Amino acid sequence: MGIISTLFVGLIVGALARLLLPGEQKMGWVMTCLLGIAGSFAAGYVGQAMGWYTVGAPAGWIASTVGAIVLLFGYSKLRGDSSSTR
Repeated sequence: MGIISTLFVGLIVGALARLLLPGEQKMGWVMTCLLGIAGSFAAGYVGQAMGWYTVGAPAGWIASTVGAIVLLFGYSKLRGDSSSTR
């Protein structure tokens, strides 16, 4: 997968995470993309290491989104945004 497609997938996954997590997250599209990429890498590494799915499996998208949600929640807590828990 090339860098452009990785960035595109990261943007989609980050946007999904922001839509699924309740509350308002105050960040731009660049941070959303970085969050999605980090969530994808983290979930992909853990999921493949545990043998839950292979590269390109649909479960990878779900795991990437969940990973991005976890990172978004942690990022919101570190910044001190109380709106992400409502």
